[in-house]
Amino acid sequence: METMITARHGELAEALRLRAERVVARLARLANRPTAAHVTFDVEHRRATAEVRLLAARGAVHVAAAEAADHRTALDRAAAKLRRQLDKQDTKPRRGAGPARR
Repeated sequence: METMITARHGELAEALRLRAERVVARLARLANRPTAAHVTFDVEHRRATAEVRLLAARGAVHVAAAEAADHRTALDRAAAKLRRQLDKQDTKPRRGAGPARR
């Protein structure tokens, strides 16, 4: 899986970059055949934001964004949102998954 981590309006510490890679790897285990991930960090008006995009099989795109006082907290909040999305995806009934109708 290809993971891209970018920063807008600032620089990223190497520790934060490594943490983002670990978080994305953990989330990718929950997704249905993940193909790529993109994490974007931004600073606007002294608020740090993090956006996590996870692309999966069949064109599924999972996106979560969060803002906080620092990038690490924003990343953790966005990861929690994305995890809820992925958990909800597993519990939804799928079309055609039931018994055959006659």
